[in-house]
Formats: sequence, structure tokens, C-alpha cells
Amino acid sequence: MAQIGETFRGDFPLPDLDATARLGAGIAGHLKVGDAVALWGDLGAGKTTLARAILRALGVDEDVPSPTFTLVQSYPTLPPVAHFDLYRLKSAREMEELGLDDALADGAVLVEWPERAPEALPLDALHVRLGLRDGARLARLTGPARWESLMHV
Repeated sequence: MAQIGETFRGDFPLPDLDATARLGAGIAGHLKVGDAVALWGDLGAGKTTLARAILRALGVDEDVPSPTFTLVQSYPTLPPVAHFDLYRLKSAREMEELGLDDALADGAVLVEWPERAPEALPLDALHVRLGLRDGARLARLTGPARWESLMHV
């Protein structure tokens, strides 16, 4: 996995669905083969909503279900995207069976509940922590410096 060089950290307010769509479009516009986007947050924090916004920005018109029961859904976008939901994962070893490495070799991945297998993520993953601050929705982004322009979308 790639080593991380310079990093950035920033907060992106999410006051409404339009803001989430803008963040999703910004992430989609930067995705390349080998990228991982780790979506952190409690139940109901907006992980799947942001994943849908990313996929919509990449041209996915069909319904984008949460992959909670299938564990992974793949989309033939450019680059191809695999959407992982690790909520039901019993151990990090299951990541090999799910094909994370293959998905990264062929495209990009979105990973909900990354805390279930953090060691499986590339070191240069973009981490998006969704939550509340002072009663308002917020995305805290951390990752390689190339993602810093997301703060201006």
C-alpha cells in the first residue's frame, strides 16, 4: 500500500443535502484507481447518503442500496467503484474474501464502518468522519494533501 506524504485536515459543514451532494461530487471528481474513501460515523450519520452522492456524481442512475447485507456492491463507473459496508464483518480477515485488494487494483473503493478492518485500508486513504458539532452536521476530512481542494467545493 502507498505511503502517505503530506496530509491535510479540514472540516466541511453539511447543513443540507445539497452540501452533501457537493462534497460527494468533489470526492468523485478526484477519485482514481487505487483510492479508498473511508466513511466513519455512527448509525444515521450519513455514510450511505454521502456514498450515494459520490456514486450519483459518477453517473450512477440506478438505486444505490446500502450494501449492509451484500457487504459489497460494484459499479461500472470511471473509475469503477466498489462500495463496501463492513458493519456485519466478524473479523478483518474477511476483507480478503470480499476482494478489497482486487477492487483497489481495478478501481476505487468506498468503505463504510472502516473501524471493523482499519488495517486493510491503504495508508493514503481519504478519511471522512461524519458527525455533529454544536448540533450541526459536519464532515471532518483527513488524508493526502491532494484532497485538500475538497475544502473549496
